[in-house]
Amino acid sequence: MQAPRTPMYMLANVLLLESNQANANMFILVVALARAGYKTWVELWKSRKFDPKANDEYSKTSSTSCILSANDGAWPYYPMIDIARQFARNGAKATIISTPLNASHFSQTIERDRQDGLEISISLIEFSCQEAGLPEGCESLSSTTTLEMSLKFYRALDLLQQPVEKLLRENRPDAIVAGLFFWWADDVALKLNVPRLQFNGTGFFPMCIYNSLREHKPYENVESEYEEFVVPGLPDEVKLTRKKSQRRRKTKIRAHLLRQVVIGRKAWHVGPVSLFSKSNEEKTHRGLENSSGDDNCLSWLNSKKSNSVVYVCFGSMAIFSAAQLLEIAKGLESSGQEFIWVVREKTKDERSIDWLPDGFESRIQGRGLIIKGWAPQVLILEHEAVGGFITHCGWNSVLEGVAAGVPMVTWPLSAEQFFNEKLVTEILKMGTPVGAQEWTKRTDDHGEPIKGDDIQKAVMKLMVGEEGERMRIRAGEFGDMAKRAVEKGGSSDADLKSLMEEIRNYHHP
Repeated sequence: MQAPRTPMYMLANVLLLESNQANANMFILVVALARAGYKTWVELWKSRKFDPKANDEYSKTSSTSCILSANDGAWPYYPMIDIARQFARNGAKATIISTPLNASHFSQTIERDRQDGLEISISLIEFSCQEAGLPEGCESLSSTTTLEMSLKFYRALDLLQQPVEKLLRENRPDAIVAGLFFWWADDVALKLNVPRLQFNGTGFFPMCIYNSLREHKPYENVESEYEEFVVPGLPDEVKLTRKKSQRRRKTKIRAHLLRQVVIGRKAWHVGPVSLFSKSNEEKTHRGLENSSGDDNCLSWLNSKKSNSVVYVCFGSMAIFSAAQLLEIAKGLESSGQEFIWVVREKTKDERSIDWLPDGFESRIQGRGLIIKGWAPQVLILEHEAVGGFITHCGWNSVLEGVAAGVPMVTWPLSAEQFFNEKLVTEILKMGTPVGAQEWTKRTDDHGEPIKGDDIQKAVMKLMVGEEGERMRIRAGEFGDMAKRAVEKGGSSDADLKSLMEEIRNYHHP
């Protein structure tokens, strides 16, 4: 069977090794799944001004130490944990900086690695909730429920600079890995004369679109918010509208990111990172504890036929209105398909609304499972009973869906998710859109909801008939290619070793 042909920009977790200073230590790592096998491209650019011998501390040891911060908050932390574990598996000493609450979600995984002989550890720092005006325990962006809380959360990230810098000076690492919203990490890296790796949860494909919109401004040539325009400079024809293009959202971070992404002199393939977790236990602990119990969820799936279940999950950030949740329930029920639906748990600050239709739970008993809170997404997607994935098109969810070989119903909400939808539905041709037309605010008030009839039609298109089967076959081919890339001796495995060697050579040439 011939492999699917797809453009080179493809999917990505984006990991950048870089600095804000033009003449400082500079790397750029862009992680993207490429045409030949859905590999993950990593592009590296080295500044001529970086001097690895400037600090004698680094020339006195033969080992490589990397400190990674898992508390950016803007994206799920577990891809960063996956990367840290791969560094350790390839001979580096990896230290993960986290807060006590966040660390509790992955400490068991790290302890198992330590028992297996890996040099990996967790260093704890306190998150300044009170000083930033946040309630205790609000240590991730998904815990915020209003714009005001989100702004306070980013203020709390700024307050981490001093304790993190103190920890780095004490440990003297060879490299620092930090999230995009730790903008001060560049200054810290410059002071210590070490390279800073920047993890970015956005993919290479949406970054190409961001760059094209910024450079060419095609949205200026249309007359309405819903009139389509073509995004210039891409291998495929991609059409967007102003409502989907995020054109007014200009941030210092994104502008800086676009300026820094350059064509690298070297490239490595190092993912998809979700495939680094091999055992069911590792996959179960790749996130929070799920409220329904992993055994209950998997036992339920074990009783179902192959490709018969739709998995519905919108990530940890989405807040749907009661009206929209009601429409989702109607659409799932009327589709007649079996499903697992992950619903965000209400916090004590949110309204508790009984939004389910009367008698819904009794009518779907046996063919529907509702999980409130967190679910073991990778385990669910990889189960043979799962034949479709309704997703918000967050980048990690897209990657996990591709790696599992599961076709998707796309329902983007905000950020780059509308760009990712185009990739899944029009370029990869392994998904179908539900019909979302514009950004939704991260509040209960989303405006006019997507109707249950539209949800039902999208689910039926994916799960029933020849078109859905073609998408399923294509998704399976991409999943097989992703798995081959990360196997021992595969391109990702070999290139990750090459990447680690490159980092070592900076300090021990």
